[in-house]
Amino acid sequence: MKKSDFNYQLPEHLIAQYPLQNRAASRLLTLNRSSGQLSDKHFCDFIDLLDASDILVFNDTKVIPARLFGTKASGGKVEILIERIQDEHHAIAHVKASKAAKAGAVINLDKNYKCEVQGRVDDLFELRFMGNDSILQILEQIGHIPLPPYIERTDDENDLNRYQTVYAKQVGAVAAPTAGLHFDLAMMDKIAEKGIASTFVTLHVGSGTFQPVRVENLADHLMHKEFYAVSQTTVDEINKARANGGRVIAIGTTSVRALESASVSGQLQSGFGDTDLFITPGYTFKSVDALLTNFHLPESTLLMLISAFAGYESVMDAYQHAIDQSYRFFSYGDAMFIAD
Repeated sequence: MKKSDFNYQLPEHLIAQYPLQNRAASRLLTLNRSSGQLSDKHFCDFIDLLDASDILVFNDTKVIPARLFGTKASGGKVEILIERIQDEHHAIAHVKASKAAKAGAVINLDKNYKCEVQGRVDDLFELRFMGNDSILQILEQIGHIPLPPYIERTDDENDLNRYQTVYAKQVGAVAAPTAGLHFDLAMMDKIAEKGIASTFVTLHVGSGTFQPVRVENLADHLMHKEFYAVSQTTVDEINKARANGGRVIAIGTTSVRALESASVSGQLQSGFGDTDLFITPGYTFKSVDALLTNFHLPESTLLMLISAFAGYESVMDAYQHAIDQSYRFFSYGDAMFIAD
């Protein structure tokens, strides 16, 4: 298949610019993998679609306030987006300026913080943050939540809480695992009360998740890398649920990528590392039986992943239905549940 096969026309007003007041107030479109049947529901109905034998797999990554603003010695404005923290004082980042920053250049940040450009790695820059405070401490002081490019506003105080799942724990993402944004603490309690098992994987979502596929032939696309970790405890819990006839339900495409990356041998195994797994139609899923996800950008790798999971025609029909019914799209938008 080609990139253009995954294009669709989305009215701009359906791109959610703000979250709903209540996390669980979103709408939910269900798609049956076998029949392609669609049903319009609300997210609060999600728990009724679960069986007691199922296991939900959440991504517990935590978004860092990874966007910084500063100036060069010349006075030119600079915008920094941390992609990956290497240690307490070094990071790999996107650096946006009128002229590309050169090695040795010092960038002045708010509250007298400074960082030095040490070199380049492809399209990214190696930065050294100066002073005694660690990068995380600096970000806590002056960082901004890195809202996706299609949210056409500056971040505000509300985003600190709402662009983060209620179960976020492992620091390192620069984009949220957005399917998890629909869960509030009350929903998590109801899931536990129903006796439905939950477990966690970690995949630190990078800014590459928003990068467009630039080649028409998908075989030529170079997938971005993201760190993932799957514990032996999670493997054991999933195997137990499967042995009892339960479904493995991934909460978000990032959980899918973590589970499937840990299953490249054909069997789910514990492990960690960088994954550049690119899932497209024709892929055989090894560890995921059902998927809760948001609506994704045209021609994106995430739309390709869910098309591989649910079938290309069914997914494209579902997206057209969502547009016709005025569902809210992307990070702060509504959800879709794909299951048999």
